[in-house]
Amino acid sequence: MRAVISRVSSASVSVGGERVSQIGRGLLVLLGVTPSDTQREVELTARKIADLRVFDGETEMSVTEVGGEVLVVSQFTLYGDVRKGRRPSWTTAAPGEVAEPLYEAVAERLRTVHGLPVKTGIFGAMMAVESVNDGPFTLWWEC
Repeated sequence: MRAVISRVSSASVSVGGERVSQIGRGLLVLLGVTPSDTQREVELTARKIADLRVFDGETEMSVTEVGGEVLVVSQFTLYGDVRKGRRPSWTTAAPGEVAEPLYEAVAERLRTVHGLPVKTGIFGAMMAVESVNDGPFTLWWEC
């Protein structure tokens, strides 16, 4: 599982010109899944997102501690391999039927276990993601 985690003052997702999700201060998480990911990766990733100390003075408080929100967006392209040729290879990205339940599980775990307000994109849709990055402060997580 891979995640690109950005601290934002706001972020939103639109599909077909209609806004479907929006958050204020918090974290925008672009999440990619591999076929070998399991519940273990779901738990590790959700805990990492909830506990990262990236607010107020850069490294003092987590999104949970500042009362922030999280927007999780599926992003299979995080597993695009561009080492050869001009076209990305997607062989290490999980197919939708594997990725969607794990993506949903990360969002649900952030809600239920970590008590965070979580919004999501629409899995598999062509989405327009907008964010106002705060800092900018963006991290890469992989487990």
